[in-house]
Amino acid sequence: MTTTHGKAVATGLALLLTAAASAVGAGSASAAGSTVQLPVLAARLDADAACAAGSDRRATDVPWEQVSLQLSRTWPFASGTGVTVGVVDTGVSSAAPALKGRVTAVGDAGTDCVGHGTFVAGLVGAAVADGVRFAGVAQQARILAVRGSDARGAVTAERVADGIRAAVNGGAKVVTVSAALAGNTPTLRSAVALAAKKDVLVIAAAVPDTPATATSTDTPPARDYYPAADDGVLSVLDVDVSGKRPTGAYTTSSASIAAPGDGVVGIGPKKAGHYIGSGASLAAGFVAGAAALVRSVHPDLTATQTAALLRSSAYPADVPRLDPYAAVTSVLAGAAAAPSRGDSGTPVHLPEDKAAGPLRRALWPASAGLAVIIAVVWLGLILPRGRRLGWRPSKPERTAGPEPEGAESPVPVGTGAQGASES
Repeated sequence: MTTTHGKAVATGLALLLTAAASAVGAGSASAAGSTVQLPVLAARLDADAACAAGSDRRATDVPWEQVSLQLSRTWPFASGTGVTVGVVDTGVSSAAPALKGRVTAVGDAGTDCVGHGTFVAGLVGAAVADGVRFAGVAQQARILAVRGSDARGAVTAERVADGIRAAVNGGAKVVTVSAALAGNTPTLRSAVALAAKKDVLVIAAAVPDTPATATSTDTPPARDYYPAADDGVLSVLDVDVSGKRPTGAYTTSSASIAAPGDGVVGIGPKKAGHYIGSGASLAAGFVAGAAALVRSVHPDLTATQTAALLRSSAYPADVPRLDPYAAVTSVLAGAAAAPSRGDSGTPVHLPEDKAAGPLRRALWPASAGLAVIIAVVWLGLILPRGRRLGWRPSKPERTAGPEPEGAESPVPVGTGAQGASES
């Protein structure tokens, strides 16, 4: 039989093993600078460019972003099971080995000429492959592939809006949108409103991906981009390994949360190799994976509560940095104390303990039985012993006036037989 002491020892050993695993991951990440060079991911293809053929180069070390997000500590608690994540992008290749059997496509979105949507889907939920330590955040989540662009990666507000609606109607509980558009439209706002009505959490890149030719002198001025800036959308900024924005990146003053997005490893549409990419669209993929973990382990939370929990559990910074481990393991009561822009601020409560009622009902007979035992012990042991010692119940003091004839003299409380004889 397991004792309380044994449980405490087991818990302590589990914590020690978790810390050791994290230390190993950190060591691997520190050596990542000597790994093989990976091809760079394209976000859009020219009209005459060939489709992405897949990569033959594989990342064998733990990527820095996995260590930064503490994913090895998070996976024992949640896997994304039962949650579908809609990826509104260039499509998601159903042939990608790391997503095998978990991709459902809307229309022709099961093919991905560009590779960007497949890369994002891999950050959300790629499974571990032999000899590779890269993995997505929610490895048991399902992926709903939705086109938010044309086949070459060109986006419009109407295409993105159609993609969001298709993801919502397709059963996604979390939707990640890679596009960051300079202007908003009624159709885009309508799609976001539909997601809110259906309790679907929309996560979007707060800014466009950093231009490949950016320099430190051409940083664009801060502004809002859409759908990220719409009410109810969780907008995501990208940060590098030191928690800073990349040089020349687009900026905004309305981001909700930040996540790794500069020089991150991901999968391609074909083969088992990897690419490297940068941008807020990739950071949004990490947040979408974390949202899938939260919604799988805390299914009673609404989309608004999930967004608030991700923010309130994030690492404190100018833009709070995503912490999936803290989000999944947080004590939920009061975890949503600081809702983001567009959040309703509804308090997050612990899911109802459905075993509490039967447990209380089961304790009532036990409590009654305990009361009977105490009464029997009192009558069988304490009372006879008191009588042998001459104990007798005390009586109330006399009131003023003549003492009734034949009445006994009162015995002060606690004097017992000896006090009675002396009186």
